Amino acid sequence: MPTRVTVWNENVHEREEPEVAERYPKGIHGTIAEHLEGPDREVRTATLQEPEHGLDEETLDATDVLVWWSHCANDEVTDAVAKRVVDRVHEGMGFIPLHSGKNSKPFTRLMGTTCNIKYRHGGERERVWVADPGHPIADGLDEQFVIPATETYGEPYDIPEPDRTVFISWFEGGDVFRSGVCYRRGRGRIFAFRPGHEEYPIFHQDEVKQVIDNAVEWATPTEGASARWGKTDPLEPVGE
Repeated sequence: MPTRVTVWNENVHEREEPEVAERYPKGIHGTIAEHLEGPDREVRTATLQEPEHGLDEETLDATDVLVWWSHCANDEVTDAVAKRVVDRVHEGMGFIPLHSGKNSKPFTRLMGTTCNIKYRHGGERERVWVADPGHPIADGLDEQFVIPATETYGEPYDIPEPDRTVFISWFEGGDVFRSGVCYRRGRGRIFAFRPGHEEYPIFHQDEVKQVIDNAVEWATPTEGASARWGKTDPLEPVGE
């Protein structure tokens, strides 16, 4: 069966800022989705402006991996949709928040923390180091790659201790940041990836596209064992 991927984008900057629309004429969601398409995947997109933000129960039930980009409209996502995403992650759906998706309602609820950072604008150079070279999300990469200009993030990063830290970034101004971190919540796998500020053509960069492609493969649900919850009868006679 093909992996069913939904690429979600708040789709605000592309609609309001001509330079972002020029950089991503199909929207950030369209650019990412176009790269992820392949014979073993079914890729669809959804945006904030659609009914239920394009994430109704039927769509999420048919999604194996949800890739999420957001920035300025995190608070506009309804609590009902956020809960729906969180529930699906616990059920096994993979979740890949990109850039400021770290402040999205689904991610902060899955983390149970503020996910706050330090940041600044200015187009500094970012060097992304592979901190876990044996991790599948690092497949096909050199030990480091450079993003020529980006928004700077800096530690401390208010997240729980990651299960694995795949990437650590250094910025031209001296800051460092855990830029690629993995978690398990319930049956679902989560990979939060820092790069992707809309002012720069980051999602056109080969290494970034490779990371997202690898992350989708890693986050795809596995069958695992069956599980039942709640009250249950004993399997063996009790007290005899």
